[in-house]
Amino acid sequence: MDFDPRKKNFDPTFIDFGPVKFYLARHFGFCYGVENAIEISYRALEENQGKNVYLLSQMIHNPEVNNDLEQRGIRFILETDGTPLMDWNEITPEDIVIIPAFGTTLDWESKLSGKGIQIQKYNTTCPFVEKVWNRSYKLAEENFTIVIHGKHYHEETRATFSRSSHKGKSIIVKDLSEAVALTDFIKGSISREDFMFLFEGKMSQGFDPESDLQRIGVVNQTTMLASETQHIADLIKDALAGTYGVENLSFHYADTRDTLCYATNDNQDATKMLLKTDSDLAIVVGGYNSSNTSHLVELLEVKFPTFFIKSPSEIHGSNRITRYDINKMRSVESEAFLPDKTPVSIAITSGASCPDTLLDAVLLRILQEFNETVPVAEAVSKALLK
Repeated sequence: MDFDPRKKNFDPTFIDFGPVKFYLARHFGFCYGVENAIEISYRALEENQGKNVYLLSQMIHNPEVNNDLEQRGIRFILETDGTPLMDWNEITPEDIVIIPAFGTTLDWESKLSGKGIQIQKYNTTCPFVEKVWNRSYKLAEENFTIVIHGKHYHEETRATFSRSSHKGKSIIVKDLSEAVALTDFIKGSISREDFMFLFEGKMSQGFDPESDLQRIGVVNQTTMLASETQHIADLIKDALAGTYGVENLSFHYADTRDTLCYATNDNQDATKMLLKTDSDLAIVVGGYNSSNTSHLVELLEVKFPTFFIKSPSEIHGSNRITRYDINKMRSVESEAFLPDKTPVSIAITSGASCPDTLLDAVLLRILQEFNETVPVAEAVSKALLK
């Protein structure tokens, strides 16, 4: 068995159950930041029995984990979009408030501190998110405008933007189309009015594109597609080089390294290796509002019919499945999602906020759709020996 302690091998694990075969991504599931956040949350409950324990918003984007925390007595203060779920006046200095793995904005830190809440005691902000913040501070100190590749409505991007815009000029770019619009302005291809309309609500106060897009550094939400972040950075770099000259590029472009977390990179690289398999379809397990998980779906659906599900309960009898369509942003039901052939090959993985046990449960549920499968222990044992 190849233990691969340095995680250099991204080849999928092949598990043969006879009539159905799985290509399991080499890296999937919980990252350090998520494990740390969950551990701190359970510790907060143990250490504060009899007290009110709150989570500022969802710990991670996984309904199974969040439901478990709620059942243990934790209440949520905010929806993921920042909408209040309870009366702010209910919270007292004696209460415990946990900061989620995504971090939070400076405004919410100030509100909590103003209540007398000790926000650092149970702050579960992922260190890779804090790394992005530190990179943003450095860019601001060097008078670069900070371009954040992220979803402006996502908790992590809102937290990063609150900090970067506090230190310097900042703008959020969601995808390649918005990056093209930004570079078109640098090249003089679109008007100021069009630019300001497109990026309304995504710019720091007083943002002036004429002056603030002359010197740029790029950071990202840690769960975005690495390839897309690189493409956006290259577009901006080329636009600045074309406008100001290659010889002056170092003054106008900060050559920052990618700020994705290691787990996001590993999961994405391992998912790309699934594309090299002869799978008939792909299954991705995770929360439907999980950014990193949706990007795994994007990678796989280029080649395979891909089914994004949150739990084994989405797989029904008679070969039916309820999947989440990331383009329509709603659940849809698919009939006969398993092809009428033998054997069936399935590529399977999960997002960084999905417990490994949930992926196991999905795999076992799929096995129920087949007859005369190899016993689980035997199939897994053979896979580990390869």
